[in-house]
Amino acid sequence: MGKHIVILGGGTAGTMTANRLCRTYDRDECRVTVVDQDDDHLYQPGLLFVPFGLARPDHLVRSRPRQLDDAVDYKMARIDRVDLDTRTVRLAGGIQLSYDVLVVATGARLLPEETEGLTGPGWGEKVFTFYDLPGATGLHDALERFEGGRVVVDIADLPVKCPVAPLEFAFLADWYFRSRGIRDRVELTYATPLDGAFTKPVAAKALGGLLSDKGIELVTEFTLGEVDGEHGRLMSYDEREVAFDLAVVVPLHGGAEYVGRSVGLGDELGFVPVDPHTLQLPGRHEAFAIGDAAGLPASKAGSVAHFEGEVLVRNIGQFLAGQPLDASFDGHANCFVETGFHKALLIDFNYDTEPLPGHFPGPVGLPLLKESHAAHLGKLAFEWLYWHSLLPGRELPGIASAMSEHGKHHVPH
Repeated sequence: MGKHIVILGGGTAGTMTANRLCRTYDRDECRVTVVDQDDDHLYQPGLLFVPFGLARPDHLVRSRPRQLDDAVDYKMARIDRVDLDTRTVRLAGGIQLSYDVLVVATGARLLPEETEGLTGPGWGEKVFTFYDLPGATGLHDALERFEGGRVVVDIADLPVKCPVAPLEFAFLADWYFRSRGIRDRVELTYATPLDGAFTKPVAAKALGGLLSDKGIELVTEFTLGEVDGEHGRLMSYDEREVAFDLAVVVPLHGGAEYVGRSVGLGDELGFVPVDPHTLQLPGRHEAFAIGDAAGLPASKAGSVAHFEGEVLVRNIGQFLAGQPLDASFDGHANCFVETGFHKALLIDFNYDTEPLPGHFPGPVGLPLLKESHAAHLGKLAFEWLYWHSLLPGRELPGIASAMSEHGKHHVPH
């Protein structure tokens, strides 16, 4: 009987990891069990397009076990807690799973109730999020009814899934209102806890320039403390206010609930702190975390989970063989940023290197940090790649987990 690898979470990171393991090891070498609480695998990048009528909600959801290799044992159950000392996962109904290797891949969850007033008056009427399917669908209806006023896109606080998605929403909203012929009746505001449009200087300058070009007001260092839905006000912790007629809020994020009930597993936000290069839980050599569940200084984005997966699967093998781990994960992230009008720009970066201009994946390729129709087509093509290449655990030709400097140009700040 092979070693038992238990993966908690059947989303992007968990599914890719399970399928990669099945491609790497024979059944007699390891058994793979995936646990999740439902059967709905959601293509999260598609949520951005639902409010604008550019994606159908029912096209974004597929069955979880159908995305998994036939060799994977899928268990649909709520996770109660993990006992690291006994290497046991306790599920609802008293079921226990013992493991030789644990992979935490339960992602991040939205915590709108943690912000005072956010889920109070106006929630689902003039205060929305597009970070879940019900919110994105409700926002589609609200945008169709909207005839003018101030629309505020606000990030409550960091970290959040896909940090560029709120920017993309602001850009697409500009395009949407222009296509409806009412842009002159709409004020667009983008509020962020950061000191610029993005975390890194070169990208912040480029993306901030796009906001300015499109007439979108940028409000920086705005950390959301309270929402007054009745009177249309967002209030920051330093007591600044931003008025709105329609608020699109990215709520606080935290890790899965069971992490908080599992002694020694998570931090105060419910994310799992792991070595940033090996993805191993310090002091618990048989436990790893990947994707949005991992407490890392990397973006919480699907591309990061893909690049992490290559190193993680290698390290599970190294651990089981009693060999030193591969400490090569560099925080690589790669994101298409939709900018409207059938254009997008591409950013590619890691822990140490910010998004830079140039081309990807080499000197001849898609332009970086520059709007293009080609990047927009790349964004659209990603959905097919997601279901048919990334989730099944296949590698993308010419794109390695480690970020390449090939084709990039360093620029002075």
